[in-house]
Amino acid sequence: MSQFPYQTSQPAWIDGRTAESAERERSFFQAVYGWMFVGLMLTMAASTLVVFSPMLQRLVVFNPIVWIVLSFAEIGLVFYASARLQRLTPQTAAICFLAFSFLTGLTLSFILFVYTATSIVSAFGAAAGTFAAMSIWARTTSRDITGWGHFLMMGVVGLLISMIINVFVGSWALNMTIGSIGVLIFTGLTAYKTQALRRFAYAGGAQGQTYAIYGALSLYITFINLFLMFLRLFGGRRR
Repeated sequence: MSQFPYQTSQPAWIDGRTAESAERERSFFQAVYGWMFVGLMLTMAASTLVVFSPMLQRLVVFNPIVWIVLSFAEIGLVFYASARLQRLTPQTAAICFLAFSFLTGLTLSFILFVYTATSIVSAFGAAAGTFAAMSIWARTTSRDITGWGHFLMMGVVGLLISMIINVFVGSWALNMTIGSIGVLIFTGLTAYKTQALRRFAYAGGAQGQTYAIYGALSLYITFINLFLMFLRLFGGRRR
């Protein structure tokens, strides 16, 4: 008989391996969210730098050619990191992620000149709350949502096509539709990517560090797009 008569017996499925797996997953996502936080802070710093620098404003905000070049540089960094993921060192992965975050801050600085500070803060808060809720759900649910990926990526392609069309059409109704559907798609992608990243939690050493930084990049991109969709829906423009 146990010395502690009120002690409940431990379920059979809670063994050392289960506890170790849970700890590794927790540590992995701590690193992912930590890097993501650093990236967001760097993005905010880069955007603020543009606001207080007339030279950078002329170079980035009011020069479409430079803006397009910076945007393609961002895309190039993502493709590079994705294509070389298995061979990236943690140092190279960190450089790619931080460079991407800084460039994103430069290219997104225009929203500070278009939308009011209140609407930007509100959209950021809505995106942060939605992102946190879906990340927690994806990590705790027993439901397998990895099958969502194909349909969500098709939705992203549809969004891009609609956004290009609306550049020429300029329809307010289409803009609101894009924002509404975009929020749903990137909310789903937050959950899908979070759950998909769990398989990287068990890679150790340098590879595990690289995967954590790459995971931060993936979730960072999703969060930024979620924020932009909320801003499209609720953003109040400056007069």
